[in-house]
Amino acid sequence: MNTQTKRNIGILIAVIALAVMVWFGKQGYRDAIAYEAKTGQIARHMDAAGVAELKLKELASLFTLGLVPNDTKERLLQWEKERHQAKIAAQQDALYFGLAAAVLVGLYFLLPLRGFVITIALGALVALINGLITPIMLMIVHKKVEYLGDVILSFESKGLLGTILKLYQENSLTVAIVLLTFSVLVPLVKTLSILAVAVYETSPFAAGMVRFFRHLGKWSMLDVFVVALLLVYLTSSHSDITRAEPEIGLYFFLTYVLLSMIASLAADRMLHLQTTAAEASAETSSA
Repeated sequence: MNTQTKRNIGILIAVIALAVMVWFGKQGYRDAIAYEAKTGQIARHMDAAGVAELKLKELASLFTLGLVPNDTKERLLQWEKERHQAKIAAQQDALYFGLAAAVLVGLYFLLPLRGFVITIALGALVALINGLITPIMLMIVHKKVEYLGDVILSFESKGLLGTILKLYQENSLTVAIVLLTFSVLVPLVKTLSILAVAVYETSPFAAGMVRFFRHLGKWSMLDVFVVALLLVYLTSSHSDITRAEPEIGLYFFLTYVLLSMIASLAADRMLHLQTTAAEASAETSSA
């Protein structure tokens, strides 16, 4: 297989893999929202009043030997089934999204280095957008109540952008600004800078971007650290028992982190090879 054929195959695979990421990112967002909606629906019917109503209907059904149907229980079981289906669908979307991202990484062996950097950076951008808008954590605060049992006190599910907005509305400006900076602005600027360096590789603009790009690389893992702090903050901010469950937005964001790191390494190598070639060309000319 000659170089041109290998490159054409790589481009075709890159387009397909990016399209798959976009599609399953969109589907994952929809399924995550459906899962969130069904969980919220169940949670609203499992508060103190709802649990009391459910137990009264269970007693009525028991004393009448089933003549009085427990329609509340049947409705909750149906919602739980739909919730489980939405969760499985969201997990499958995240799996296919991750597989498509892995295919992009494998294109290192088919594409020129510059094309590989552009492809991985585009994949990182898709993953970042989905990681920001898709819910990352679902939390249910519940408590054991005498005679009733387990009662849900509150339910919440938000993505990074939703969390930042809520923190702003609650006047937690410091935390909101930190999250906005290191989970939105820095990753976005970093990814766009990698794209710019790859696109304008041979222009004087790229020379200035090299210093900025290397300086920005020092912050490559801070976005992960900030998200970890966010999860700890969310799961420890209630005094009652909190059940926290990661959602697929977290996996989208982690996919971005991995792709961004790979893009950074590939771009650094690309710039190093370009500088070496330029120095070799200058020495040849002077000789």
